Amino acid sequence: MKLKLKDCSILYILFFSMQSIIAQYTISGRIVDNTGKPINNVEVYNASGGELATTNDLGIYQTKKLKSGKYKLVFFSYNYDIKEQIIIVNNENLKVNITLSKLGEELSEVVINQRRKKVFALKRLKEVEGTAIYAGKKTEVVLLGESISNKAANNARQIYSQVVGLNIYENDDAGLQLNIGGRGLDPNRTSNFNTRQNGYDISADVLGYPESYYTPPAEALKEIQIVRGAASLQYGTQFGGLLNFKFKEPNKNKDFELITRQSVGSFGLFNTFNSVGGTVDNTGYYGYVNYKRGDGFRPNSQFNSINVYGHIDHKLSDKTTLTVEATYLNYLAKQAGGLTDAMFNETPLQSNRTRNWFRVNWNLWSVKLDHKFTEDSKLSVNLFGLDASRKAVGFRGNYKSKNVNPISYVDEILADGNYATRDLIVGNYKNWGTEIRFLSKYAFKGNENTYLIGAKYYKANNSERQGPGTKGVDANFNFTNEEEYISSNFRFPNTNVALFGEHIFKFSDKFSITPGFRLEYIKTESNGDFKTILWNNGDLQTGVPLPNGINTFRDDRIKERSFALFGIGASYKPTKSLEIYANVSQNYRSVTFNDIRTVSPTFKVDENIDDEKGGTADLGVRGRFKNILTYDVSGFALFYNKRIGVFWVSSGPDTGDRLRTNIGDAFIYGLESFADVSLSNLFKFSSKDIALNYFVNLALTKSEYTKSLEKSVVGNQVEFIPNVNLKTGVKFGYKNFLSSVQFTHLSEQQTDASHANQSDLVGTPSFGAVGTIPAYSIVDASFSYSYKKWKLETGINNLLNESYFTRRATGYPGPGIIPSAPRSYYVTLQFKL
Repeated sequence: MKLKLKDCSILYILFFSMQSIIAQYTISGRIVDNTGKPINNVEVYNASGGELATTNDLGIYQTKKLKSGKYKLVFFSYNYDIKEQIIIVNNENLKVNITLSKLGEELSEVVINQRRKKVFALKRLKEVEGTAIYAGKKTEVVLLGESISNKAANNARQIYSQVVGLNIYENDDAGLQLNIGGRGLDPNRTSNFNTRQNGYDISADVLGYPESYYTPPAEALKEIQIVRGAASLQYGTQFGGLLNFKFKEPNKNKDFELITRQSVGSFGLFNTFNSVGGTVDNTGYYGYVNYKRGDGFRPNSQFNSINVYGHIDHKLSDKTTLTVEATYLNYLAKQAGGLTDAMFNETPLQSNRTRNWFRVNWNLWSVKLDHKFTEDSKLSVNLFGLDASRKAVGFRGNYKSKNVNPISYVDEILADGNYATRDLIVGNYKNWGTEIRFLSKYAFKGNENTYLIGAKYYKANNSERQGPGTKGVDANFNFTNEEEYISSNFRFPNTNVALFGEHIFKFSDKFSITPGFRLEYIKTESNGDFKTILWNNGDLQTGVPLPNGINTFRDDRIKERSFALFGIGASYKPTKSLEIYANVSQNYRSVTFNDIRTVSPTFKVDENIDDEKGGTADLGVRGRFKNILTYDVSGFALFYNKRIGVFWVSSGPDTGDRLRTNIGDAFIYGLESFADVSLSNLFKFSSKDIALNYFVNLALTKSEYTKSLEKSVVGNQVEFIPNVNLKTGVKFGYKNFLSSVQFTHLSEQQTDASHANQSDLVGTPSFGAVGTIPAYSIVDASFSYSYKKWKLETGINNLLNESYFTRRATGYPGPGIIPSAPRSYYVTLQFKL
């Protein structure tokens, strides 16, 4: 049932009327070093689980409200000895001052990692962080400080190795774009996740075009937070959930800190990353410049990129902080194009496109105000915006010949001495928004409850034009006025208003439930026109259809909808090291620009294409056993109604065409499991300078189309789903030497709902863009060594030189098979001051 926003306003009132205050008690104090100097950013934990507080610049901390009882507190800072202290709370607030001893020697990399693991085992994405609630949700955190991987090239296969069930497109060796999906969601430009940076949106248009052409460099990140489907309530409606890049922060204990990293690698890769940061009085700053260039692993695939980021935060008072951030990215990449199956099998790394180029310009800004009314009540107001563009020009086949394969069609100089006209697409994205969150905690019957209420306003005014480009070979992104060429020219003004809330009801220390809601108003518009080619019966001898004129159509649409999404999560902790969690929530995905109107040589778009709806559910168990095992095992189900995709039409007016439309309803389910075993602790290695860990990340997924207008689709497996998705490996360290060997295996997966195969498609325009993605297995090895202020990192990706691909593109950067990188190496030298 659809609900208007005004009909649901009572939910807003109910969330504020749930407070019934009962006094509890706090532990507070000041933490200093042996000289009496206050220590910032000391983390205070309950040894039985959960972070209680963090010190401010004055070394002052105050825990959350606690019931009377006995507590064992752990005080942690990287540069100081860990201190544990027993404290008894007896019907009054306590003041406990702590002195930490500075470490007398530099720690080895192994010991630092072991200290991190001890803390991060406690610091798993908490029930409440800042003004966000994660209780009862499927959450995963990629800790970049723990990752031994090719960060210079943003190697997603390694960086996300411990995130369960991700399916990754691997079509460049520079990491310029991130393409991840999971649970049957298309990985293309991570468009099925709500993608954020430090909590604010970074994609082209959250609803109208949720693709992100910008990916932050891994070298700048502290962690990557991933929250699966239930994130639809707080962060948007997407089926994938939340992907949030959390940047490194200003060093609170230094006025100035410099990190410089210089990397070289195979295929002419050069990457330089340089950052500065620190804190002066009440102002913190952090920024970096990242320049990257390379030749690419295929002919016609060179690239260069510049990325600049700046962050300044200033404490207006002890309770209020203002933060300003700005990001700039500009890159130019030559695109080698796609291959047919025959071309890939003959020479996997070949290219028959010499004139295809891609340029991205991405400008982000954010102004955020954080205010603490009390230790239990927080407000955040985030104002953010984007001014960006992406331009793609290239030869994608002959539009004037209907039955010619655009992938294998040779791009050659014509009789008039010129190349054929290139296809040009230019998208401009301008949007801004504001998100307000208020979070508060209160005591009820001896338990601490938490509620969150928030609102978001988002306005986008984007445009996209497709038409004839130049006939040259250079990176020229200007349109020409050539007649008789299919084209489109559209504006896409979008408005989104949302109200959301969640509430943690704690019935005991062990059990809680977290219901939530999201009220959405969405108005999407498309204003513009497009052209189609009229075809005749063609040459009498060959039967090949020939163009016989062009039709121009006006297409203006306005689509308004209001609806409510609901969800609920539950958490049961029978012991401090074991949690059983469950959640279910509704999801929604609006039709995007590409769904509505993009001319492609490999498929048609249904004029009546509509939004997608559905829901996700998780049931799992996670925890740790002593200091030996960390694990998370869960089952999931995803219900997908009106799933958008491409299939081969067998009947009706579109017979013989590949059509992009609402294919039908699908059910996806599976088991996701992760385990990390400390073999050094299991076998009780005598030396603290030795670390040996084994991890396994396994997702087993099944799927089926349960309903479709195309009868041949019913019962088929859903596309983009390998039944087996395995990543496993060993990490070994001795003193300042760290190493990692990782094995990745994905079983075969489909790329279209009709399961068309190669023999069906020979001689058709789509041959190469359709078919299965064969199973593949990859081995990666990475190493690092630290010496004082220096660190050397190196590694070999695709150690066994597997020839494989992960993508069949229907448009850019193809169309066709996009090969993945062969064996390659990298070397990085880091200096930290």
